[in-house]
Amino acid sequence: MDYNKTINLPQTEFPMRAGLPKREPDMLRRWEESDLYNEMLKKNEGKPLFSLHDGPPFSNGDLHMGHALNKALKDFITRSYAMRGYYTPYIPGWDNHGMPIESAIIKKNKLNRKAMSVPEFRSACHDFAQHYIDVQMEGFKRMGVLADWEHPYKTMDPRFEAEEVKVFGEMFKKGYIYKGLKPVYWCPKDETALAEAEIEYQDDPCTTVYVKFPMHDDLGKLGAYDPKKLFFVIWTTTIWTLPGNLGIALHPEEPYALVKAPGGEVYIMAEALVEKVMKVGGVEGYEVVETHPGAFFENMLADHPFLPKTSRVLLADYVTMDSGTGCVHTAPGFGADDYETCKRYGMDMVVPVDDQGRHTDYAGKYAGMKTDESNPIILSDMKESGALFASEDIVHSYPHCWRCKGPIIFRATPQWFCSVESFKDEAVAACDDVRWVPAWGKERMISMIRERNDWCISRQRKWGLPIPVFYCPECGKPICNDETIAAVAGLFEREGSNAWFAKEAEDILPKGFTCPHCGADHGFTKEEDTLDGWFDSGSSHVAAMRKEQGFWPSTMYLEGLDQYRGWFQSALLTAVGALGKGAPFQECLTHGWTVDGEGKAMHKSLGNGMDPAEIFRDFGADLLRLWAASADYHADVRCSKEIFKQLSQNYLKFRNTARYCLGNLDGFDPNDLVAPEDMEELDRWAVTRLNGLVEAGLKAYDNYEFHVLTHLVNDFCVVDLSSFYLDIIKDRLYCEEKDGALRRSAQTALYLILDTMTKLMAPILAFTCDEIWQAMPHREGDDPRNVVLNQMNGVFSDYALSDKAMAKWDTVIRLRSDVNSVLEAARAQKKIGKALEAHVTLHAADGDAMSALAQVAALNLAELFIVSECTITSAEAASDSVVGQGTNFPGLSVEVSEAAGEKCQRCWMHSLQVGEDPNHPGLCPRCANVVRKLPQF
Repeated sequence: MDYNKTINLPQTEFPMRAGLPKREPDMLRRWEESDLYNEMLKKNEGKPLFSLHDGPPFSNGDLHMGHALNKALKDFITRSYAMRGYYTPYIPGWDNHGMPIESAIIKKNKLNRKAMSVPEFRSACHDFAQHYIDVQMEGFKRMGVLADWEHPYKTMDPRFEAEEVKVFGEMFKKGYIYKGLKPVYWCPKDETALAEAEIEYQDDPCTTVYVKFPMHDDLGKLGAYDPKKLFFVIWTTTIWTLPGNLGIALHPEEPYALVKAPGGEVYIMAEALVEKVMKVGGVEGYEVVETHPGAFFENMLADHPFLPKTSRVLLADYVTMDSGTGCVHTAPGFGADDYETCKRYGMDMVVPVDDQGRHTDYAGKYAGMKTDESNPIILSDMKESGALFASEDIVHSYPHCWRCKGPIIFRATPQWFCSVESFKDEAVAACDDVRWVPAWGKERMISMIRERNDWCISRQRKWGLPIPVFYCPECGKPICNDETIAAVAGLFEREGSNAWFAKEAEDILPKGFTCPHCGADHGFTKEEDTLDGWFDSGSSHVAAMRKEQGFWPSTMYLEGLDQYRGWFQSALLTAVGALGKGAPFQECLTHGWTVDGEGKAMHKSLGNGMDPAEIFRDFGADLLRLWAASADYHADVRCSKEIFKQLSQNYLKFRNTARYCLGNLDGFDPNDLVAPEDMEELDRWAVTRLNGLVEAGLKAYDNYEFHVLTHLVNDFCVVDLSSFYLDIIKDRLYCEEKDGALRRSAQTALYLILDTMTKLMAPILAFTCDEIWQAMPHREGDDPRNVVLNQMNGVFSDYALSDKAMAKWDTVIRLRSDVNSVLEAARAQKKIGKALEAHVTLHAADGDAMSALAQVAALNLAELFIVSECTITSAEAASDSVVGQGTNFPGLSVEVSEAAGEKCQRCWMHSLQVGEDPNHPGLCPRCANVVRKLPQF
């Protein structure tokens, strides 16, 4: 007889098998056909709301690993809350306007926007944006993200645009929006103003210069010196700004020195910086002949070093003594501090650089040159004329455009601004009511708001939401009130914002409209600039969340670290500014960047990038999801094929554990679990360990620490189950009676483990856990359609062992480790083959070992050590046995000898009782008893 056939192995092949990349698309189709997202919502209707408002990615390119990380984290959160009894609507969104789209379409489609009409160009941008919405949406679906894909929000949708216009109108009405001429970040390549959130800093080499400005008028205070040899010395890192110089700023209270050089020239500079400056200039033997506070020099005039004009000495508290000369080159057209200082002195604004970053005629011989072209020429000219005191080549951190990556310039132009200063305190106070994850996010946001200048919200682009402002032909004032906002919002909702460019102002304004300032009734014109894209996305909490989705505020915003100065901040500012409320989110969670395996930024040009599509193909979406869940995403998340190969091993540990459980639950009825009091203590130990996993796992979900959860589950599968529990119960599962108490006790534990782990990991391994769910037996009340439609398990307190009992099992595990070490030695010495051929004898030589053996003496140690026999004795070890000392219990001697008796042909255990049943001469009594009860016997 083939006794292997009488072992309780499953008779049908377990349906879980390898090949996730091929099977996942079929599972996705089943989810779509069953409308899984909406079924999940229906399941939790009327329950507490958890709303994660989607930060809209730019629809300007293919899916990348940053997208994948972001959407995976969001899906973990919405699924986990749904499985904990929350109503979890998740509406995806896309950011469609502005320079990211314009730059991408110009580059990829080779468009010349200046040769196209505005409607043509905007239509091309619209189609381009929609194409990449579709591309990215398919990628997110392939990841298994559950969302309302039929109704995404898009910042280019007419309904969204109409609501954004109303947000602008509310802020304008409150006086928070104004137009002014002041320096802003300007990209000469893209010919547009930029906001702080659109700036990236890079290290650039540059030449710093110390420049002599000859004294022109000392106000009669320095008559002892030859004015032709008296100079203010300024310092700058941006040579190209020198044509725009109108002043020299000094600190009013700091002492300034007149420094006489051997050649007779006298230089004015901060006393604290004299030694450093003269060393850079290579001047020795100098003498400080006078010192005066900065206020002494106020309103003196110096000659510009190479243009026919003068420069006025001004006072400013922001002048510091840590670099330069203490005499600050001041060009109001190129700097915010310079602008405010010159404005305070009533000086005219000069902007000698045009939209393309070329010098205007104001710059004299440098007119027509780009700023980077003029730098070396101006430097050479100053050297030749003697105006250059000294120069140094350094590397400094300089702002660059986030899209074209080129250096920006500071340039004063007429722009629209949001006066953040007007409601800064309210915005800061709103941060107190938000849960920030990580907690340091609160201080980061507060500091950014505190330090921020007014928000430049206008852009010189065509693909964007038009700024809804009209101009009066008579008084020239801008017009924006409830009447105009209602007209524009209504028009955009009906026809979209292209109507702004297709219609004249008279066609947009209500009939009979008159200027609210002067009463003019015709000839109105429209603003030509468009709104900053951050204003678009920052308005989504009103235009999409409150208007379309019906709730405000959201429970959570979740994006990358850069959004503290981007979307998080623009949403907060529009909420406080337009609505007069707090933050539009109750929790704010951030993640780091995705980098390659060495921690470097991923770029196609470097060949170190990874494409989500490749991961879907090679590993499956669940591996990508496991990657997102396994790292501490608050820091940068590394990504490489080696990392995915390593993760696939962790994945297999979970999958194989599920296979083991499923393979031994064939025919098991989970509606008839073994009662706790009837369960074997080892099985209750396993459930107690499971309880610990549940408690820690649910806490990890609460804290959004998915890497903690995945590591807990992996350790549970490897340490508690595979290396200990599952190894021990194989004998009971395969050799005991199919429906006997011992086997059903183990099956009860296996079912609780599988059911709990599947639900616990379902938000992360969405495909695998659904596959397990389809294969496993269910209890009454379960929803068999998909695991996500079920609630996560709590702890099984009725099955839990006491702390004292768990301590005993800790002792068993430590003893087992010591025994296994000696069994390995016996195998190495050919004393035994398999462990079931062994008889283990334990000897205690000290108190710790004696106490340990006393704790476990009542247990079936042979079963726990998976040997044929185990005894505890004080007798001497046999001469032909292998003996070893314990590591966990140094006073323990472990003796391994060959087990007595014959090998049972069914369970392979050695016993003197094999063959006692004449009908089954090759079986031990236990196996003979089981076989006799089988139907064929």
